Amino acid sequence: MQKPVLVIKLGTAVLTNDKGEIAQATIKKVAAGIAELTSVYNIILVSSGAVGSGKAFFPGYRGTLAERKAAAAVGNPILIRHYQRHFSAYGIPVAQALCERQHFSSRPRFLQLKETFTEFWKHGILPVMNENDLVSNVELKFSDNDELATLTAIGFDAEALLLCTSVGGFLDADKRVISRVEKIDGRILGLVDKGKSSLGLGGMLSKLTFTRLACSLGIRVVIGGLKGRRPFADALEGVAGTSFVPSPSNLKARQKWLASGSITLGSIFVDKGAARALGQRKSLLSVGVSGVQGKFGPGEVVQLKDEDSVIIGVAKVKMGATELTASLSSKNIVAAHADDIVLF
Repeated sequence: MQKPVLVIKLGTAVLTNDKGEIAQATIKKVAAGIAELTSVYNIILVSSGAVGSGKAFFPGYRGTLAERKAAAAVGNPILIRHYQRHFSAYGIPVAQALCERQHFSSRPRFLQLKETFTEFWKHGILPVMNENDLVSNVELKFSDNDELATLTAIGFDAEALLLCTSVGGFLDADKRVISRVEKIDGRILGLVDKGKSSLGLGGMLSKLTFTRLACSLGIRVVIGGLKGRRPFADALEGVAGTSFVPSPSNLKARQKWLASGSITLGSIFVDKGAARALGQRKSLLSVGVSGVQGKFGPGEVVQLKDEDSVIIGVAKVKMGATELTASLSSKNIVAAHADDIVLF
């Protein structure tokens, strides 16, 4: 992994035509754009489009959970064949990488995943990543592929994350692309169109949520599109799309892995005193916990939220939700050690 890592995410709306079918011209353009960058980056392509490729095989498709799972299972091999055909023109083999949340929540499994991807890159193979919808537990699914791409970028310590959209960037109030965003604050969030594509699961709010997470951990994020002859290169060079400025980060690889499991099984709410203590790199004591949400066991990664329900970090907990809830009045019980906490 001598080259820096670049994660590119393509949404369903980018890949499909007006009929909801995969646009071959788009796949061809994606292949050309990625081929141009393979000498500079180790690339992971996170691609939606499996459900859209498979739902035509189910007459009367309504989008139920069972239908989505079935359509994804049928559509995934169709989608990967499209990629294989167009990338072969550049001598780039592709590998299908279907992942689940457990690949991020378990450190040993994540390291195995990382080793496998390193093997791909050694041999010039492009991993095309998607969630394994057929077997993913509904309670543990990624919220959308923006989340999968972001957690992949964090876990692999990517230099950049490129999120491709049909609008080509983040738009201002006049629907013009903003070229650079220094900080995602209330003003920026106020510009978000709360709608989402009828084809995909995510929207711009989802992208900003995960962009803020990636930037807080030192990863540059660009929201761009597929217009122009060199859409990916132009986005990375700041010529097109919206570049989000990352914060400096000196986190170790293990700490970034902790952050890559940040949207997980539950949340721990901390009071103001505990939030201050965490900021001073202290452990989280049960007395500073004001509430517990969700089901999780010892050793799992959960969100840390302040009194306003804002996510301030993640922690690998020493006790499960039930035990922690029963220990809220105890002052000397460590809920999470300082070395197992990452603040955003």
